Amino acid sequence: MATMVSSAGGLLAMLNESHPLLKLHALSNLNALVDNFWPEISTSVPIIESLYEDEEFDQRQLAALLVSKVFYYLGELNDSLSYALGAGPLFDVSEDSDYVHTLLAKAIDEYANLKSKAAESSDEAAKVDPRLEAIVERMLDKCIMDGRYQQAIGMALECRRLDKLEEAITRSDNVHATLSYCINISHSFVNLREYRHEVLRLLVKVFQKLPSPDYLSICQCLMFLDEPESVASILEKLLRSESKDEALLAFQIAFDLVENEHQAFLLNVRDRLSKPKSQPSEAVQPVSAVPDTDQQGNATASEDAQMTDGSGNVHEADPIEATYAERLIKIKGILSGETSIQLTLQFLYSHNKSDLLILKTIKQSVEMRNSVCHSATIYANAVMHAGTTVDTFLRENLDWLSRATNWAKFSATAGLGVIHRGHLQQGRSLMAPYLPQSGAGSGGGSPYSEGGALYALGLIHANHGEGIKQFLRDSLRNANVEVIQHGACLGLGLAALGTADEDIYDDIKNVLYTDSAVAGEAAGISMGLLMVGTASEKAGEMLAYAHETQHEKIIRGLALGIALTVYGREEEADTLIEQMTRDQDPILRYGGMYALALAYSGTANNKAIRQLLHFAVSDVSDDVRRTAVLALGFVLYSEPEQTPRIVSLLSESYNPHVRYGAALAVGISCAGTGLSEAISLLEPLTSDVVDFVRQGALIAMAMVMVQISEASDSRVGAFRRQLEKIILDKHEDTMSKMGAILASGILDAGGRNVTIKLLSKTKHDKITAVVGLAVFSQFWYWYPLIYFISLSFSPTAFIGLNYDLKVPSFEFLSHAKPSLFEYPRPTTVPTTTSAVKLPTAVLSTSARAKARASKKEADQKATAEKSSGVESSPVTSHAGKGKLSGDKDGDSMQVDSPTEKKTEPEPSFEILTNPARVVPAQEKFIKFLEESRYVPVKLAPSGFVLLKDLRPSEPEVLSLTDAPSSNASNAGGSATTQQGSASSAMAVDEEPQPPQPFEYSA
Repeated sequence: MATMVSSAGGLLAMLNESHPLLKLHALSNLNALVDNFWPEISTSVPIIESLYEDEEFDQRQLAALLVSKVFYYLGELNDSLSYALGAGPLFDVSEDSDYVHTLLAKAIDEYANLKSKAAESSDEAAKVDPRLEAIVERMLDKCIMDGRYQQAIGMALECRRLDKLEEAITRSDNVHATLSYCINISHSFVNLREYRHEVLRLLVKVFQKLPSPDYLSICQCLMFLDEPESVASILEKLLRSESKDEALLAFQIAFDLVENEHQAFLLNVRDRLSKPKSQPSEAVQPVSAVPDTDQQGNATASEDAQMTDGSGNVHEADPIEATYAERLIKIKGILSGETSIQLTLQFLYSHNKSDLLILKTIKQSVEMRNSVCHSATIYANAVMHAGTTVDTFLRENLDWLSRATNWAKFSATAGLGVIHRGHLQQGRSLMAPYLPQSGAGSGGGSPYSEGGALYALGLIHANHGEGIKQFLRDSLRNANVEVIQHGACLGLGLAALGTADEDIYDDIKNVLYTDSAVAGEAAGISMGLLMVGTASEKAGEMLAYAHETQHEKIIRGLALGIALTVYGREEEADTLIEQMTRDQDPILRYGGMYALALAYSGTANNKAIRQLLHFAVSDVSDDVRRTAVLALGFVLYSEPEQTPRIVSLLSESYNPHVRYGAALAVGISCAGTGLSEAISLLEPLTSDVVDFVRQGALIAMAMVMVQISEASDSRVGAFRRQLEKIILDKHEDTMSKMGAILASGILDAGGRNVTIKLLSKTKHDKITAVVGLAVFSQFWYWYPLIYFISLSFSPTAFIGLNYDLKVPSFEFLSHAKPSLFEYPRPTTVPTTTSAVKLPTAVLSTSARAKARASKKEADQKATAEKSSGVESSPVTSHAGKGKLSGDKDGDSMQVDSPTEKKTEPEPSFEILTNPARVVPAQEKFIKFLEESRYVPVKLAPSGFVLLKDLRPSEPEVLSLTDAPSSNASNAGGSATTQQGSASSAMAVDEEPQPPQPFEYSA
């Protein structure tokens, strides 16, 4: 019949018949024909509606379905949906048609809106049409029945149906995978903080019901929920287990939590771990004086040891408690952050590959009179050696350094804090010569270097200030010079980051109330650092004082401080943001932009993006506009590929401030990604007509390109050459020269072993890193804040640890061409280019610029080439990291050699030795070898990875055994690495080496 019909008129006429069967016949046929004849049927909608409204008519639902379809074709989706609800079970959710798909989407949106409104007004009785609820439930049940669990999870999350969410997870075929999918989407797509917490609580509940709970994920969720006691009880359960593997898992969880850098939370967990039950009493000596050793060779409390309980009765010590006590010491070391800091310090020191020749070039090309560039060189050196403890450059240029006066002297001293960052044991003794002396002034006596030294102590102990807080507080109380107060405030804020310590807050507030511009600025920022993310009522006090004071500097410090207090609080911060963004004072509006940036950091929240874009184009103050654009970088760093698209128009703005903001926004959110779109957006800005825009673009480009090799993007090499050109150009203006110098430092940060990372592997914000970049971006007004960028550095290292938290030496695979991820080649003295024809001459001059070890290797290679006449090919496939660098030097030697015709193809993989540098882009190529002695507790391509030892009876070879001592750097910095790579602090020396065969032993 359907093929013959050319009009629906006859069927429509039947609707007016009195017999119900005729009406039914008409309705069911019209329903089949509606796709083609809806324009004709639409004229009779009132008749069909009246059939639906007729209580007596038993086919009402069919009439409703027909009307719904007609309205759908007319584009009236609201009416269509309300009639579809009236059609009850006849509206078939499993039908595969555009009509059903569109209405289901509409129904789910409608339902989700109603549920979220009900949640916001906390009025449970907010009415949701039960028919709508029924449709959504049918849809959810159908997804679950068909095994489309991810779809069901997405809908359940959107509709706030946690009961269905739980059902979808528990019924899925791979619960663990579904749970991790669920954690990811709740971070990415659930916009409201409160609701996200509800979802995570549910996930923790589901996790804990599993036969083998995934404790790593549970503890990450609990950290988001801020529940230290639950984390502590899980860790304790694992530590008390008899299995070594469970203890390893506990250590792994602790390292993963430390990576999120939430100091207050970690200390809370640490303090909640219960003490071992039976503790040895001082009075009674254990019977056996010789401690037993466990299979790793560790002394454990002897099982024969006898201990007394409170009543003085002697009883046997519990071996389980003894093991627990030993594990407890280890995990407390991890949670306090000391273990990871110590290992990172050793790694950065032993793998340091910074190129002193770059600094030498900068120093020679900078005019002495230009204090900005002089300071920038000191900043670049600090950033380049951040965390490596190598201060060779400073020691070799003391007279040059001594020309720094006033604040430049402050910065030069503070730079030591960046270089020695994490040197918790010797930090204080390192800075001793510069610190304020209480007795007879044996220190330098300059308040600038004293203030700088206090700031340096804060940088050394950033986020781990347990041991230094008291000293900094005393220094702050005793200081009566504003420069020293400035340094002490910054140092104290860094050391006590996020601890919300009331006493420290009062100390800093007293400095603020002296109303001294210099000290007050630091005090404002310091209060924010101390209260970061607490959203406390202290922000009100700070805002009130910002309105009272006359000093712009203080208002600016407070504006940033207030923004820091609402870090990560999302919608909770809205009232404060509203208050600041409507303020008459542009400096407070500027703070409002930072508050938006930090409250919604990493959420990619649409509302926050809209607000920032609005201010970026409409505010009357250039400062506010610049900061509004820059703030987009913070909101979007979890989705870096979005940023270049969102700021691309702003980067072409007529206003240079907006262009500068666009450059830094891209630098912040795409840091370390090497994202092609980001580089393309920044390239034109690096040759902008305005000097400060060029400066911002150069710094941002270095942030994006950090740890990206020339082999993976040729523009990296071009950028390095561009920096050199700007630095050497006598006519380049100071601002862009400063940008180029800082960019050189950032490109090679941390001895070329760190990247800038704002998210941990578990997608948790790294608080210290985000805060560090936020304060760093304020260097526009105050250069010493540049050092805050060092807080955002993450070592790109794979560090495998055994049960004793030592670093065993073992090999693993990087399944990619070595050149993609190698260190940049050391620069050579410019004269090499003129003498390409004479290979020997080239070799000797280029080698002279390199460090001793590297030179020795190069010479051996050159003589081997000459004597054999055969090309030696670089063997990279079986080299450890250290060997690799030596080979590369050999490689660059051979470029100049005329005999090089037949190069061997590059191997497609390389073997790395633990610990190794693994850059973010390399992580997906990391594989463990099949017959390896060690296997990881959880598969992780980088970071701290705990290893199970499959052959515990064999002796272990350890790496990273020497820690840099406080005077390691005094020795001229020629400490060589374990793997025989080039000397740690490539000392540039002009003297000839002793003859090859001669071996000198100390």
